[in-house]
Amino acid sequence: MAANLRDVARRAGVSVPTASRVLSGADYRVSDDLRARVERAARELDYVPNAQAQALLQGNAGTVGVLAGDVRDPYFSEIINGVHAAATVRKLLVTICNTDRDVARELEYFRLLQAHRTGIVIIAGSELDDETYKRGMAARSRSFQNSGGRVIAVGNPFLEADHVLVDNVAGGRALGEHLVALGHREIGVVAGDAKVLSTVDRIAGLREALEGAGGMVHVRYGSASREGGYAGAQELLKDHPGSTAIVGSADQMAIGALTFLRHAGRTVPGDISIAGFNDIAGCEDVVPALTSVRLPLTEMGAIALELATTPAPPDKPLVRELSTELIVRESTGRARR
Repeated sequence: MAANLRDVARRAGVSVPTASRVLSGADYRVSDDLRARVERAARELDYVPNAQAQALLQGNAGTVGVLAGDVRDPYFSEIINGVHAAATVRKLLVTICNTDRDVARELEYFRLLQAHRTGIVIIAGSELDDETYKRGMAARSRSFQNSGGRVIAVGNPFLEADHVLVDNVAGGRALGEHLVALGHREIGVVAGDAKVLSTVDRIAGLREALEGAGGMVHVRYGSASREGGYAGAQELLKDHPGSTAIVGSADQMAIGALTFLRHAGRTVPGDISIAGFNDIAGCEDVVPALTSVRLPLTEMGAIALELATTPAPPDKPLVRELSTELIVRESTGRARR
């Protein structure tokens, strides 16, 4: 039979309320000696606290909900890895909700997390430039925080919540300036959903650099996948054969474009340069190795949970701003004449 709280208290030689205060993480003062005895007794008996009962009492089951746009996308999977690493240290349980960038689904998952009295929700989701999404997420976020929960938004700057932010505009600008320095003045972009804010910002940074140098940027939107990059590159070069570089708004799209060019008998970077964003695992292993704007994805997830477990000031949200880094590899070179 599984040990209960009374068994722990009996072995530790303390009262049941004292054992409860120690094992529930309550702020009630307990001497170091008593705390050590209770924790040792719990380990010896393999006592597992009833999280559901604690949730009813405290409104916090020690669980973290993550709203992720697409867990197959390395962008989200790396953020989730960071959340998991930080949660393991804090002994928190993580629930992943894969929204497939569907507004209604994301809002419903958020509601369900609140109904199950989840303590922390990390929104690493759609970041959509969509009024229905913005209104719905703002309302749900307010409701969740008013009930005692913490909300951390990775991106989504419009929410009244704590934030982990990355300057995607600066990343796009740095990549654009790199291409301009190599002589590129006409480039194509294979991009995912046109309403995703990170995609919008990356293209804005690229345009700023290229158009500032008298160049132009052509964009083809599609699925944020290898297949979307393959099809987008094919369309771009058919409609804009003068393009000397192709940028994927995510690395998997850039890799898809790289595959198309290989199938088409075009050399990289001799005929066309290729670059991407996020610097996911594998960018160094494709041939040629992919130039990419690196985002600290795992760190973003870990910091999101760190903020969620940090006392929030009453007057303003907590914000952590992280930098991008341009990683130059063999897939970008001088523009062809």
